[in-house]
This record gives sequence, C-alpha cells and structure tokens, in this order.
Amino acid sequence: MKSVKKSRHVLGAIAVISVAAIALAGCSRGDAGGSGESAASSPGISDDTLTLGITTPLSGSTAGQGTCSVAGITAYFGAKNADGGIEFGDGKTRKVEINALDDAYDPQKAKANYDQLKDSVFAMTAGIGTPTNRAYREAAITDEVPQVLVMTGDPIFSDTGESPWQLGFVPTYLNEGEAFGSLLADSGDDHTVAVLYQNDDYGKGYLEGFKNGIEGADNVEIVKETTYESTDTSVDAQMTELAASGADVFLAAVPINPLMISAMQKAQQLGWKPSWLLPSNTSSPSVILEPGGADAYPGVYSVAFAKAVGSPDYAGDEDVTTFLSDLKEYGDYADTPPFPHCAWSYMMGATLDAAFQKMTEPTRDSFMEALRSVEAFSAPLMLPDTEVDPSVDGQPAVSTVVVQKYNGSGYDTVTEWE
Repeated sequence: MKSVKKSRHVLGAIAVISVAAIALAGCSRGDAGGSGESAASSPGISDDTLTLGITTPLSGSTAGQGTCSVAGITAYFGAKNADGGIEFGDGKTRKVEINALDDAYDPQKAKANYDQLKDSVFAMTAGIGTPTNRAYREAAITDEVPQVLVMTGDPIFSDTGESPWQLGFVPTYLNEGEAFGSLLADSGDDHTVAVLYQNDDYGKGYLEGFKNGIEGADNVEIVKETTYESTDTSVDAQMTELAASGADVFLAAVPINPLMISAMQKAQQLGWKPSWLLPSNTSSPSVILEPGGADAYPGVYSVAFAKAVGSPDYAGDEDVTTFLSDLKEYGDYADTPPFPHCAWSYMMGATLDAAFQKMTEPTRDSFMEALRSVEAFSAPLMLPDTEVDPSVDGQPAVSTVVVQKYNGSGYDTVTEWE
C-alpha cells in the first residue's frame, strides 16, 4: 500500500463547551527538567482538571468543519471523563475540559480568542485554518503557550526552530501534494495537468509537494497553473482558462467548500472532464462531491489517514462504532459527520492522552517534552500504513497518507492510478 512520508449541528456564534472553573496551583511555567522538586503548575491545570482552549470557525462558510473539530475532541475526552479521567505521568488523575470560541475563520478574531484564553487554558489545540492559526503563533511563542495538534498543513507549525511551542497534526500541504504526484508519476502513462491553487502558503505548498512527487518523471507535464484569492467568491474565470488547456488531470488546491463545488460544476458546463485531485479537507462525498457532480468525471482522488466513518465499508468497525457512539453521547453530534475533522480531532484527543500519561510535571514544558516523545502511535481510526509520530522533527504529528479514489459513495484506497 502506497504511503508518503516527507518534505451539527452548528454550536453557535460563540461556543463554550464544558468550561470548568479551575483552582490554579500556580501561574509560573515551571521547569520540567528535574531539580528533584515539584515544579509550579502552569495555567490551566490543577490536581483534578486540565483545560484546553480552541479557536476555530463555528460560524461562516467553514463552520461545518470547525464544529466537527470541537465535537470530536469533546467526544474523546467526554468518554474519558465519564470513566473517571486520565492518569497523568505525575500520578494525578485529571478530567479534561474544553473551552472553544468562534473565530469565523477570521485571523483577527482568532488572535482575540487566544488573548482571551491564554491565561486560563493549559494549551491551545484543534483549531482549523492556516491564517487563523498563524494569527497567534508568534504570541503563543512569546507567551510559551503550547499551540499543538492544530489543523493546518503549514509546515512552519512543525519546525521546532521556528515554532518551539507548536505542532501541527494533519499532514502538510507538501505531504498531500507529493502523494498525488508520486502516484501519477508511477502510473507510467502520459498525463497533462492543470492546477488551480489558493494564492497563499496553502496553495503554494500543495503545488510544491506535487512538483516534488513528479520530479524526474517524463510522463507528467503541468501545462497550466493559475491562482485565486481566498477572498474570491468565484473561480469561473480561472476554470475557463484552465479548461482551455485540455489537461486530463486537474489538481485543485482549494480549501474553501463553495469554491470547490462551483469549480466542479463550471468544468462540466465547459465540457472539461479531467480526473480530479482534491485535498483531504475539501473532499467530503456529501458536502462536496454530490453537489459538485463528481460522478461526471472519470476519477476523483483524495488523500487520507483516517477511516471514512460514513463509509459502508466501516459500518461494523469497532473504532468507528465507538467513535460514533462517543460523538453522539459526549460531543452533542447525533449525525454521522460529513467532514473528516470530527475523526481527526478525536484522534487528537487520543494523542494528547498519550502525552498526558507521559507528563511528569504539571507544566507546559513537561507537556511539550512528553508530546514530542510519543512515537509510532496508532490512534483510533487510523488507516493501515499511517501513524501518529510527533517525534519526527520538521513533520506534523501525522505525515503519512494514502491516496484514495471516490467510488460513488465513499473512497477506496488505491496503490496505482486507475
């Protein structure tokens, strides 16, 4: 199986989930290093409770994914709390609470949310979006607040030199793009490729990864590239330009749901029907592919590292049934999620759990050390040939992905171009 490892209900405009009043044991960031004395507790943690902060879109065009990201991690820790809590590495058993605020995918709101949360939470986590996470990255470094397992493929969050208090969770844009490029190059067939990408680090990174994957291959040629801005409300002009290339493969590095749907519809109007390569975060069958008319195309591919919880193939899978049960009971999310973000954040909860069990002091320093010492961890819902490994410097917690092809209702993992 080919993998690549490298370079509900909307909860409201402001959602505060399971906010607990915490008696803080102290406000200094003690040293996890081992003087033989217990370090003073960091903010957001007591002998009984640890609080995590999230800023993520709970309103606007990306509210579905943001709501999912809160529901998944809340479901994981809700189930753990119901069982009595988590035994940390310092011998204390704690319950984990979540405080989530809406940023509407607005960087300024994300920064304001961080400023509101930073002194009362132990760490920030699970928020989606590159511009929103970047908006408070430097402040988190200055404040020495962990900003970890966030949903952005920007590699800067996994560079310990640039971002010592950060760690991404999902594969980088380069990881995803390279997986597509490698599969296409290995096909042996001649292909021409047209590319539409968001004019920011997301789009540029995706294209760079794709080019890495086809480097040295003489059977794949990029014949047209064009960009759009994240503030654009239409990509019709770009799609008209790209369709004129006649490319048989289309790489759509588009993280905005309405734009991806309209791009699929516009291509059909133009009579252009290439195979599509879609990012993991805009590849939902029910949200993107069905309204976009994906069945009109010879192939629609995406990448994944988590089981597709809505697929009939996983109807009896133990991980999936447990996840869906926890999501309904503790995440206040009754339906099978149309987005992968619920599953991803549930997996984040399990990864944080693994780090908490290794924390020897109730400090942010000790937590970061413990998190980066987690290796080759098989989180719930992981696909074969993928793993969580935050120990790899320069890589997010998950850097392995498999390529999958849409089958009309879900996705099948593929090892070669079809």
